[in-house]
Amino acid sequence: MKLVSRGFIRGIVAPAIAASVLLAAGTAAYAQSAQPTGVRGTITSFAGDDLKVHTRDGKDLDVKVAPNTPIRGVTLAKITEIKPNSYIGTAAIPQANGTLKALEVHVFPESMRGSGDGHRPWDLGGNSSMTNGTVGNVVVSNGRTITVKYKGGEKKIYVPEDVPIVDLEPGDKSLLVPGAKVVLFAHKEADGSMAANFISAGKDGVTPPM
Repeated sequence: MKLVSRGFIRGIVAPAIAASVLLAAGTAAYAQSAQPTGVRGTITSFAGDDLKVHTRDGKDLDVKVAPNTPIRGVTLAKITEIKPNSYIGTAAIPQANGTLKALEVHVFPESMRGSGDGHRPWDLGGNSSMTNGTVGNVVVSNGRTITVKYKGGEKKIYVPEDVPIVDLEPGDKSLLVPGAKVVLFAHKEADGSMAANFISAGKDGVTPPM
């Protein structure tokens, strides 16, 4: 029986470990780069698990909707509904003074408190961000300014008079009817098809502004 030298074993094992590390790193990098795709438009049909959407830029897309895909209803709201301790989300752009200017504000029901908590890049406009968190101060009489606190920080956000404000509520597939306006984010499946991560659907003709 021949003895195998340690050098020979290292010559086999070390490259294998290195390859495994590179593969894991490559997989992680791919996962980070595979960002969900934002889809905004009007439903043209929904049958089975196939949602067809005519997007704002004129494309027709097929998106799969799984039985457990979260669906939110979107209805109109007012700035007066936003109070200290309300849980909200707002897409916004930076201002020169370091604050943010809202492009839209959506108010979550208590049952959805904590959804998407944090501050992150968004795709609603150039250099836009999304901040989900708990409202601290609210100043309506002097410039409609709110402070939004989230894990790890807070943002002061100016809400212009013409910015849409909406309520979000738990919904279901009954909202996915032809003509309804939707905002959804989707990922690509292994076969190249698109599958929804979540869907916000307008009620009574409302266009989700986020």
